[in-house]
Amino acid sequence: MLSQKMLELGTKSSVIREIFEYAKKRRSEIGDDKVFDFSIGNPSIPAPQSVTDAIMRLCSEKDPVALHGYTSAVGDLGVRTKIADYIKGQFGVEAKPTQIYMTCGAAASLTITLNAIINPGDEVIVLAPFFPEYRVFAEKAGAKLCVVKCREEDFQIDFEALQSAINENTKAIIVNSPNNPTGVVFSRDTVEKLADLLNEKQKQFGKTIFLIADEPYRELAYGVEVPYLPAFYDNTVVCYSYSKSLSLPGERIGYIFVPSTVCESAKVYAAVCGAGRSLGFVCAPSLLQYVIGECIGETSDVSVYQKNRDIFYNALTDMGYKVAKPDGAFYLFMKALEADANAFCEKAKKYELLLVPSDSFGYEGYVRIAYCLNEEQITRALPAFEALIKEYK
Repeated sequence: MLSQKMLELGTKSSVIREIFEYAKKRRSEIGDDKVFDFSIGNPSIPAPQSVTDAIMRLCSEKDPVALHGYTSAVGDLGVRTKIADYIKGQFGVEAKPTQIYMTCGAAASLTITLNAIINPGDEVIVLAPFFPEYRVFAEKAGAKLCVVKCREEDFQIDFEALQSAINENTKAIIVNSPNNPTGVVFSRDTVEKLADLLNEKQKQFGKTIFLIADEPYRELAYGVEVPYLPAFYDNTVVCYSYSKSLSLPGERIGYIFVPSTVCESAKVYAAVCGAGRSLGFVCAPSLLQYVIGECIGETSDVSVYQKNRDIFYNALTDMGYKVAKPDGAFYLFMKALEADANAFCEKAKKYELLLVPSDSFGYEGYVRIAYCLNEEQITRALPAFEALIKEYK
């Protein structure tokens, strides 16, 4: 007898992946230049040259057995030391290598962290719109997922709604800033209010409430501050990925950081190690660990995404679309031209515009548009958006 839940997950892809696969099919039918695929957040900017140089150097200079052999289950000590030093220098937060756990990207980081802290009956709050896989990760860990919608006018946290949602069963809140799918960055004021609220609720219920910072887009910000959550709230666990900052999504490399300010931090880190062990997420790819160690603090050319944002956002709003202006990441969150975002996306397909309906993000009536493409692809798509809005007018 099979697990029905796993069977359901395995036989039905996420909406994003379904559209991505549809796009590949359409390209084979009508040609690459006729399909405008805005479905998936796959970085279009190449990794920095330093990444390629590090790979070449490591492959030519490092002993092959050591290069491709197992590291410690939690990750190479030298690499974890460099990450801890970077956190201290960049954010002013105390960090030690014994608080870093290397992972296969943010998905593994989140899965491990949730499995480390969740007990039966626990609830995890997500702030909508949110990355749909949060539901999969939280429910697999045994938690009930509770959705709290952000304010529609600016997609900052609706604190009245959040205060009502936090209860004696709340174990964690996942925060993603810059956000997928809106690109919005939670302001310092928002983060300070969030920390105050959580401290108040911890006292009220006499328990630890974790803040899980999902940070694959941290470096993809356009001239705005991205507050580092451990500097504001003690019980923060950071789940980081280099997929976007270094344009390495297919390499699957990241880490978990459990600061010393977390209540019983040594036990929490030990639980992270135990969860990683039980899930089989030990010894992240060794070559990529060493590459990260060589490229700490490097980023891809984020200015390309900012230029794409400006071109796309300005053009769409000039046409009459309502779009949340992103402060980072590489997504536009656009109001659908009818209440049913799925129906709107189907109409958009007539113009070969492949957009992601927002329902699975927990916020109906919108579409997500990934603009991590080259500029020419975006400008070629603009007449199709113009034709689409004219159909509704």
